[in-house]
Amino acid sequence: MQLEHVAIADMPFDERPRERMIRGGPAALSDAELISLLIEPGKRGKSSIDIAREVVADGLLALARREWIPGKPAGSLGPSRVARIGAALELGRRIAALSTTSSDPIRDPAAVAPHLIAKYAYRPQETVGGIYLDARNRIISEREVYIGTLSSATVSPRDVFRHAFNDHAAAVIVFHNHPSGDPSPSQHDLTFTSGLADLGAALGVEVLDHLIVASSGFVSFRQRGLL
Repeated sequence: MQLEHVAIADMPFDERPRERMIRGGPAALSDAELISLLIEPGKRGKSSIDIAREVVADGLLALARREWIPGKPAGSLGPSRVARIGAALELGRRIAALSTTSSDPIRDPAAVAPHLIAKYAYRPQETVGGIYLDARNRIISEREVYIGTLSSATVSPRDVFRHAFNDHAAAVIVFHNHPSGDPSPSQHDLTFTSGLADLGAALGVEVLDHLIVASSGFVSFRQRGLL
């Protein structure tokens, strides 16, 4: 479908994205209008809104999953515009990741899920990691244990507990992402988690939860009674 060309200079002044943002805040703008503010000005024959519509044509999820690095092809966007989008997305992820602080005891392991979703859900490869806690359930460290392929990550439970001993942790929240977008556990996930819990009990490091995160949400093994 051919989208109608939108020239910002031809729009009524009060209807231009910047002016609408002044009146109603960022929430008043569409996805394309928000992106247009990052990449303005446009170029000959295409306004910043026209270009933004192309960028967001496949949806925000596809936008977030794409690697925005200057020098990599990105439609009609030049390196500086690619850099602006990449920087904005990374700032959003970092801000979302600040929701968990190391000074607060973790009373519900699933409370760290939003942080993990922001940081890992959109990665193209499976990443297995652990959040390591002290005896009062305060975060000591967050470690990436293994980075796998698009669909799998083969990791030994020993790798998870190696970091626990190095960090003198009393407990761990294990996590990994599903690049497919579906956080449903596989049979391998169930078997891995069962072995992990058994080994943790033997080593004196409690496995508080195993969280699978994806773009559509997360699964807590503890909440589902799987741990």
